[in-house]
Amino acid sequence: MKPIEIVLVYQSLLGIYGDRGNAMVLRRRLAWRGIEARLIEVEPGDPLPASGAIYLLGGGEDGAQVSAVRRLREDGNLFRAIEGGAVLFAVCAGYQITGHSFTIGEHDEVIEGLGLLDVTTRRGTERAVGESLSHWTRPDGTESLITGFENHGGFTTLGPGAAPLAFVEIGVGNANDGTEGAVQGRVIGAYPHGPILARNPELADHLLELALDRGLDPLPSTELDELRRQRIAAVRKAGLRR
Repeated sequence: MKPIEIVLVYQSLLGIYGDRGNAMVLRRRLAWRGIEARLIEVEPGDPLPASGAIYLLGGGEDGAQVSAVRRLREDGNLFRAIEGGAVLFAVCAGYQITGHSFTIGEHDEVIEGLGLLDVTTRRGTERAVGESLSHWTRPDGTESLITGFENHGGFTTLGPGAAPLAFVEIGVGNANDGTEGAVQGRVIGAYPHGPILARNPELADHLLELALDRGLDPLPSTELDELRRQRIAAVRKAGLRR
């Protein structure tokens, strides 16, 4: 079996919030199951492989977003990979650029996005900063909580082609409308950092199952379960409803 290719995209542009940790989590959770994975790090100017199983975009600033969009559109292989069945997981700024458009700067200049998610992002009425907690319904119908730290000034509105990833209990999420993130086919966007997959192993396994087109046996961990319990309890106790 060929190694599963995890492609970490443009960390020099979209890697300022530690989101590269998502790639490490995915690779490790595959290794624990005896599945070989290959991590490919691609920087601007390098050709993006079209053979990846999972592509990861992280957080960044306005200028980095514009540069990333331009380079990804010129390269074209991210679009080809998704058309071929690859999974894209995009966080914060990476999430925003996957939509139809987003704004930058003091004058809210509108920038065309990649159009991979039916969402648009505009400057919000407040900056979302702090711990967040949302409810995610997994494909089997069971519910899981997603925890993380959100830090974004853009508010994202979903069109009819995209569905919310989760529903907010604590925090701002997409636009203080009760939703968090977006899902459209095999493209998933979310706002929380953490990195988010380290704090939410069930979400990490969901991405892997999508990429592999099969279910995975769970990886029980008393330590991880207790850490999640403590984090969730701390957020709720602090009453960070905004």
